Amino acid sequence: MNKMNETKTWLITGASSGLGRALAEAALAAGEQVVGTARQLDRFDGLTARYEDRFLAVEHDVRDTAGAAAVVQRAVEVFGRVDVLVNNAGAGQVGAAEEITDAALRDMLEQHLFGPAAYVRAVLPHFRERRSGAIVQMSSQGGRMSFPAVGSYSAGKFALEGWSEALAGEVAPFGIRVLIVEPSRFRTAFNAADVLRTAQPSATYDETIGAVRTNMAEADGRQEGDPARAALVIRDMLDNPGAPLRLPLGAEAVRNLTRVYRGALDDVEKWAAVSESADFPDMPPAVRAF
Repeated sequence: MNKMNETKTWLITGASSGLGRALAEAALAAGEQVVGTARQLDRFDGLTARYEDRFLAVEHDVRDTAGAAAVVQRAVEVFGRVDVLVNNAGAGQVGAAEEITDAALRDMLEQHLFGPAAYVRAVLPHFRERRSGAIVQMSSQGGRMSFPAVGSYSAGKFALEGWSEALAGEVAPFGIRVLIVEPSRFRTAFNAADVLRTAQPSATYDETIGAVRTNMAEADGRQEGDPARAALVIRDMLDNPGAPLRLPLGAEAVRNLTRVYRGALDDVEKWAAVSESADFPDMPPAVRAF
């Protein structure tokens, strides 16, 4: 492999399937280089055979936070640089709060917050030295809204978004961009029976979340989002200097997040006087914590 190639290099976690795979294929088709991680390397056989000089498969479980730095270092050793980090690895989980164990809740946080954070910490010195780079955080519409049965999944994505919003302000002076992507339902294996995690169901919550359990399972193969189109949109956004911090992806995400934001703003405005009454009455309005 050409270790000094100046072609753009992508590091994509969970690149063997879903939106991660679509991004990897789009980058490779454009003549770029990709380092893709997965827990099972045999899922990369097709990409490795076709792009052996521009694709590097690395076995890594994103929950192994101590191993993230070695993956980044390997990418730099082989291709000479990393230009884009895509934190894509993760999984869905269905279950009411009472059904989800501590271990299952921690697993969502490990996959969707601690794993991405470890990769960001590992790549930032490289980005700062070059004063360039982009970080794509694959969140979800479930990172800005939630509903019964997906609380544990949303907990990880909400945490990722808050952490990434602060990150964006911290690294912007170094020429580093952050893009938080919030997909709706895309036609990936996310909803497949052997991928989507489901807590041991309790009949107590059948009426509350039974329909959600069924809907999540039945959506497999019927999702309206096209991963290939999504990959092209994300690539375009990284080339757009006016791109937003958060990018809803898919018509459903646009509809749902519009409704959620408008509802939240209505609540803030409706209860503004009550909220403001908690302040000391002699405090000047210009005082702010940040």
